Amino acid sequence: MTTQKFHVAQLAISLAREPLDHPLMQDFVAQLRPVNELADRSPGFVWRLQTGDGDATGVRGFDNPLILLNMSTWESVESLFDFVYKSEHVVPFRSRRKWFLPVEGPPYVLWWVPVGHIPTVAEAKERLELLASEGPSSRAFDFRRRFPPPGEAHAPVEPQGKRASGQV
Repeated sequence: MTTQKFHVAQLAISLAREPLDHPLMQDFVAQLRPVNELADRSPGFVWRLQTGDGDATGVRGFDNPLILLNMSTWESVESLFDFVYKSEHVVPFRSRRKWFLPVEGPPYVLWWVPVGHIPTVAEAKERLELLASEGPSSRAFDFRRRFPPPGEAHAPVEPQGKRASGQV
Protein backbone atom coordinates (compact mmCIF):
# COMPACT_ATOMS: atom_id res chain seq x y z
CA MET A 1 0.00 0.00 0.00
CA THR A 2 1.36 3.42 -0.95
CA THR A 3 0.78 6.50 1.14
CA GLN A 4 -0.47 9.51 -0.78
CA LYS A 5 2.09 12.32 -0.68
CA PHE A 6 0.29 15.03 -2.66
CA HIS A 7 -3.14 16.58 -3.01
CA VAL A 8 -4.30 18.78 -5.85
CA ALA A 9 -5.06 22.42 -5.05
CA GLN A 10 -7.35 24.57 -7.14
CA LEU A 11 -8.07 28.25 -7.45
CA ALA A 12 -11.05 29.43 -9.48
CA ILE A 13 -11.87 33.09 -10.01
CA SER A 14 -15.06 34.72 -11.24
CA LEU A 15 -15.89 38.30 -12.16
CA ALA A 16 -19.34 39.03 -10.75
CA ARG A 17 -21.67 41.17 -12.83
CA GLU A 18 -22.81 42.92 -9.64
CA PRO A 19 -21.98 42.91 -5.90
CA LEU A 20 -23.30 39.86 -4.06
CA ASP A 21 -26.07 41.88 -2.38
CA HIS A 22 -27.49 42.99 -5.76
CA PRO A 23 -30.81 41.36 -6.81
CA LEU A 24 -29.17 39.89 -9.94
CA MET A 25 -26.91 37.79 -7.71
CA GLN A 26 -29.67 36.45 -5.41
CA ASP A 27 -29.98 33.05 -7.11
CA PHE A 28 -26.22 32.57 -7.05
CA VAL A 29 -25.94 33.52 -3.38
CA ALA A 30 -28.84 31.20 -2.50
CA GLN A 31 -26.91 28.26 -3.95
CA LEU A 32 -23.62 28.93 -2.15
CA ARG A 33 -24.35 27.05 1.06
CA PRO A 34 -25.78 23.91 -0.59
CA VAL A 35 -22.92 23.75 -3.11
CA ASN A 36 -20.29 24.26 -0.40
CA GLU A 37 -21.93 21.60 1.76
CA LEU A 38 -21.91 19.27 -1.25
CA ALA A 39 -18.19 19.91 -1.71
CA ASP A 40 -17.53 19.27 1.98
CA ARG A 41 -19.04 15.79 1.77
CA SER A 42 -17.82 14.87 -1.73
CA PRO A 43 -15.40 11.96 -2.17
CA GLY A 44 -11.83 13.23 -2.24
CA PHE A 45 -12.57 16.65 -0.72
CA VAL A 46 -9.91 17.82 1.75
CA TRP A 47 -10.20 21.56 2.47
CA ARG A 48 -11.68 24.82 1.17
CA LEU A 49 -10.91 28.47 1.83
CA GLN A 50 -13.44 30.32 3.96
CA THR A 51 -13.56 32.93 6.69
CA GLY A 52 -13.64 31.96 10.36
CA ASP A 53 -17.44 32.05 10.29
CA GLY A 54 -17.67 29.83 7.21
CA ASP A 55 -18.15 32.48 4.52
CA ALA A 56 -16.59 31.15 1.31
CA THR A 57 -17.11 34.47 -0.49
CA GLY A 58 -15.73 36.61 2.31
CA VAL A 59 -12.08 36.21 1.32
CA ARG A 60 -10.84 38.70 -1.25
CA GLY A 61 -7.56 38.30 -3.04
CA PHE A 62 -7.83 40.89 -5.79
CA ASP A 63 -8.15 44.68 -5.90
CA ASN A 64 -11.43 44.43 -7.82
CA PRO A 65 -14.13 43.60 -5.22
CA LEU A 66 -16.20 41.90 -7.94
CA ILE A 67 -13.58 39.18 -8.39
CA LEU A 68 -14.62 36.22 -6.27
CA LEU A 69 -12.28 33.36 -5.57
CA ASN A 70 -12.75 29.76 -4.64
CA MET A 71 -9.84 27.69 -3.40
CA SER A 72 -9.76 24.09 -2.21
CA THR A 73 -7.66 20.95 -2.02
CA TRP A 74 -8.66 17.47 -3.14
CA GLU A 75 -7.15 14.00 -2.95
CA SER A 76 -6.95 13.80 -6.74
CA VAL A 77 -7.66 15.67 -9.96
CA GLU A 78 -10.33 13.06 -10.71
CA SER A 79 -12.23 13.70 -7.46
CA LEU A 80 -12.20 17.45 -8.11
CA PHE A 81 -13.27 16.92 -11.73
CA ASP A 82 -16.14 14.68 -10.60
CA PHE A 83 -17.34 17.33 -8.16
CA VAL A 84 -17.15 20.15 -10.72
CA TYR A 85 -18.69 18.35 -13.70
CA LYS A 86 -20.54 15.27 -12.42
CA SER A 87 -22.29 16.43 -9.23
CA GLU A 88 -25.09 18.88 -8.50
CA HIS A 89 -22.41 21.59 -8.67
CA VAL A 90 -22.93 21.50 -12.42
CA VAL A 91 -26.41 23.08 -12.09
CA PRO A 92 -25.22 26.54 -10.95
CA PHE A 93 -22.02 26.08 -12.98
CA ARG A 94 -24.04 25.89 -16.19
CA SER A 95 -25.84 29.12 -15.23
CA ARG A 96 -22.65 31.04 -14.45
CA ARG A 97 -23.04 33.45 -17.38
CA LYS A 98 -26.13 34.94 -15.68
CA TRP A 99 -23.98 36.07 -12.76
CA PHE A 100 -20.43 36.34 -14.07
CA LEU A 101 -18.49 38.00 -16.86
CA PRO A 102 -15.52 36.34 -18.59
CA VAL A 103 -12.17 36.93 -16.88
CA GLU A 104 -8.99 37.85 -18.69
CA GLY A 105 -6.73 34.82 -18.70
CA PRO A 106 -7.41 31.42 -17.20
CA PRO A 107 -10.40 31.26 -14.83
CA TYR A 108 -8.84 28.47 -12.78
CA VAL A 109 -5.57 26.68 -12.05
CA LEU A 110 -4.59 23.34 -10.53
CA TRP A 111 -1.30 22.43 -8.85
CA TRP A 112 0.09 19.78 -6.52
CA VAL A 113 0.69 20.44 -2.82
CA PRO A 114 2.12 18.14 -0.15
CA VAL A 115 -0.55 16.41 1.91
CA GLY A 116 -1.41 18.70 4.83
CA HIS A 117 -0.28 21.90 3.10
CA ILE A 118 -2.88 24.68 3.09
CA PRO A 119 -2.24 26.95 0.10
CA THR A 120 -2.33 30.70 0.54
CA VAL A 121 -4.13 33.14 -1.73
CA ALA A 122 -0.75 34.60 -2.73
CA GLU A 123 0.51 31.13 -3.69
CA ALA A 124 -2.65 30.46 -5.70
CA LYS A 125 -2.41 33.78 -7.54
CA GLU A 126 1.21 32.98 -8.44
CA ARG A 127 0.08 29.65 -9.92
CA LEU A 128 -2.69 31.34 -11.89
CA GLU A 129 -0.20 33.88 -13.26
CA LEU A 130 2.21 31.07 -14.12
CA LEU A 131 -0.50 29.23 -16.06
CA ALA A 132 -1.42 32.45 -17.87
CA SER A 133 2.16 33.34 -18.80
CA GLU A 134 3.68 29.93 -19.55
CA GLY A 135 0.75 27.61 -20.20
CA PRO A 136 0.19 24.24 -18.52
CA SER A 137 3.18 22.72 -16.74
CA SER A 138 3.83 20.44 -13.79
CA ARG A 139 3.69 23.58 -11.57
CA ALA A 140 0.37 25.00 -12.87
CA PHE A 141 -2.10 23.14 -15.05
CA ASP A 142 -5.77 22.68 -15.91
CA PHE A 143 -8.22 19.87 -16.63
CA ARG A 144 -7.32 19.90 -20.33
CA ARG A 145 -3.65 19.21 -19.73
CA ARG A 146 -3.11 17.44 -16.43
CA PHE A 147 0.24 16.64 -14.89
CA PRO A 148 0.95 13.85 -12.41
CA PRO A 149 2.12 14.52 -8.85
CA PRO A 150 5.83 15.16 -8.30
CA GLY A 151 7.87 11.98 -8.44
CA GLU A 152 5.56 10.25 -10.90
CA ALA A 153 5.92 10.05 -14.67
CA HIS A 154 6.34 13.56 -16.05
CA ALA A 155 4.30 13.23 -19.24
CA PRO A 156 1.06 15.23 -19.06
CA VAL A 157 -2.19 13.33 -19.05
CA GLU A 158 -4.42 14.57 -21.83
CA PRO A 159 -8.01 13.40 -21.25
CA GLN A 160 -10.19 12.51 -24.19
CA GLY A 161 -13.53 14.13 -25.01
CA LYS A 162 -15.16 17.48 -24.42
CA ARG A 163 -16.21 16.83 -20.81
CA ALA A 164 -12.82 15.36 -19.87
CA SER A 165 -11.10 18.48 -21.16
CA GLY A 166 -13.06 20.79 -18.88
CA GLN A 167 -14.88 22.46 -21.78
CA VAL A 168 -18.44 22.02 -20.60
